[in-house]
Amino acid sequence: MLTIDLNADLGEHPGTNLDEQIMPYISSCNVACGGHIGDEASVRRTIRLAKNHGVAVGAHPSYPDPEHFGREILNMQPGDLAESLKEQINLVRRICEEEEVALHHVKPHGALYNHAANDRFISELILKVLEETAPDVYWMGLANSVSEEVAHGSAFRFIAEGFADRQYEVDGTLRSRTKQGAVLKPAEVLKQVEEIVFHQRVNATGWLPLKVQSICLHSDTEGAVTLAREINEHLVDKGIQIAAAQ
Repeated sequence: MLTIDLNADLGEHPGTNLDEQIMPYISSCNVACGGHIGDEASVRRTIRLAKNHGVAVGAHPSYPDPEHFGREILNMQPGDLAESLKEQINLVRRICEEEEVALHHVKPHGALYNHAANDRFISELILKVLEETAPDVYWMGLANSVSEEVAHGSAFRFIAEGFADRQYEVDGTLRSRTKQGAVLKPAEVLKQVEEIVFHQRVNATGWLPLKVQSICLHSDTEGAVTLAREINEHLVDKGIQIAAAQ
């Protein structure tokens, strides 16, 4: 049976029940851990929620930039960036241990994720941080990216990720959120998921090959809860098993 992981970035919407609504339909989550949003209380709450639903837990570190929600590249000294990422990952790791939950993966957020996908230095910095803080987990990143090359070159376990709700550029990168059409409309999401899962391709003004182990649906996308349910039900109806990558 074909298996795919469905993941979502959670712990990002304080004062709402969005996480509770999305969690039943996914198999792994990426927990915001203070870089772009989040604190010890929100991390613990999200991890407990994931544990209750049998959802794999990942840390979701970013540039330390709450002002821009981690969606702008910061000009930081490499050592300072590395220390910030270690602090964020270690927060999630510690709370996972306290809640008796295994830390499954680390997925960078926003600008850090996209920067690493195209920049070997940043990917190698992330790799060094992971080797120090979480050598026994997976690194989740953009499929067909520099991050994947760096991980495979070091034999670090990597989960190649695709996106349900984001438009791809012809080079396989994600369209910047500053550009029109970067986030797909709800009617387009299910179609893109089906192409990725069943045909291992994505439409970027022409078809690009795209083989992934995980698909992300952003929790702040319009209609995210409905989309999560529809994606889950559609894939299960097609005989796909939804489970965290192993």
